[in-house]
Amino acid sequence: MGEGFTDTPERGGHGQVGHVPVLLKEAIDFLAVRRGGTYIDATVGLGGHSYEIARRLGAPGRLIGVDKDLSALEKAGVRLQVSGVREGVVGRSSLRSAQGELSTVVGKDSEQTAATGNELTDWPSVELRHGSFADLASDRRPATVDGLLADLGVSSLQLDDAARGFSFQAEGPLDMRMNTQSGETAEQVVNQVDEVTLANLIYEFGEERRSRRIARAIVRSRPIRSTAQLADVVSAAARPMNQAERRIHPATRTFQALRIFVNRELDDLRDLLKAAPQLLKPGGRVVIISFHSLEDRIVKDAFREGVKQGHYRLLTKKPVTASEEEIDRNPRSRSAKLRAAERL
Repeated sequence: MGEGFTDTPERGGHGQVGHVPVLLKEAIDFLAVRRGGTYIDATVGLGGHSYEIARRLGAPGRLIGVDKDLSALEKAGVRLQVSGVREGVVGRSSLRSAQGELSTVVGKDSEQTAATGNELTDWPSVELRHGSFADLASDRRPATVDGLLADLGVSSLQLDDAARGFSFQAEGPLDMRMNTQSGETAEQVVNQVDEVTLANLIYEFGEERRSRRIARAIVRSRPIRSTAQLADVVSAAARPMNQAERRIHPATRTFQALRIFVNRELDDLRDLLKAAPQLLKPGGRVVIISFHSLEDRIVKDAFREGVKQGHYRLLTKKPVTASEEEIDRNPRSRSAKLRAAERL
C-alpha cells in the first residue's frame, strides 16, 4: 500500500540523523534572537528550533514553548533541560537536574545532544506549555515578546508513529489528534459525519477535486477503522488520471483534510496571526513555516493586512524555501515555505 509515495508534508523531518528542524538557519536568522529577550516557539515539537533560540538567549532570557502533543513536549523537555511539563502549568528549566552531563536527545538514531554543562551556566528560563498556540494571546501581556516562531503541520514524530494514525504508509488506528487527550478522532469523523459535510471538508482542507466521489465511497464503506482501510477506500475511488496525479498517493489530500479538520489547524493559525501584533514588542519578529498552500495563503494575507494597518514591515517579499542541499538531506523540507515580518 502506497509504496514509493510520501505522506502529507510535515515539519521536522526524520532522516539518518534523527530529528531535523526544517529551515533552521533561516528561521533563526529571521528571528534575530536578542540576548535576554522573550521568545515563543508556538510549535516546539522535539525542540530543534527552541534549542537554537535558547542558546542565543542566555541566562537573562526567557523561552516559552507550546505544543498540543504532550509526548513531544516531554521529549523536548529533555533537550531543553526542563524539569516537568503539566497541563496548563509551566515547567521551568532546572540546572541541577542536568548536573553538567550530556543528555541524548530523544529520537530514533539521533546524534544531536541536549544542552551541555557549559551551556547551562548561561541557559535561559524555559517554559513548556501543553496546549494550543491559539491561546497565547490570553496568556501573555501585550507587547512583551521579542520573537514568535511557528513551524506548522504534522511532525515527523507523529507521522512515523503508526499508532497516531497520521500516515497511510503503515497500518494504524484512525486517530490523527495532535492532542491525544481531547477532541474527536478521525475515525469518528469518517464514520459519523454526513456525506455532504465530509465531501466539503475534504474539498476545503485537502483541495481535493474528487471530494464528492471520495466521500460517497467512504460512507458506503463504513465502518472504517484503520489508516490502511481508509487509504484503500480512497485509492479505489480516486485513481490517478495522469502522470502529475501519480506523483502523490491518491489518499494524501484526504488524510491532510481530516488531520486539519480534527486539529482545527487553520482556525488556530488564524488566531495566532491575530494575536501576534498584540504580543510583539516594536522590533519584534514573527516567523512562520508552512507546508501547504492553505497555510501559506493565510500567512501571506495576514502579513499583508498587517502591513496595511501599520503593524508590520515585511521581511520576506516572497517565501523562503529550502536549499537543494537541505532537500537532499531532508526530502520533507521540499514543500516548506517561510515568511517573516517585523513589528513596527
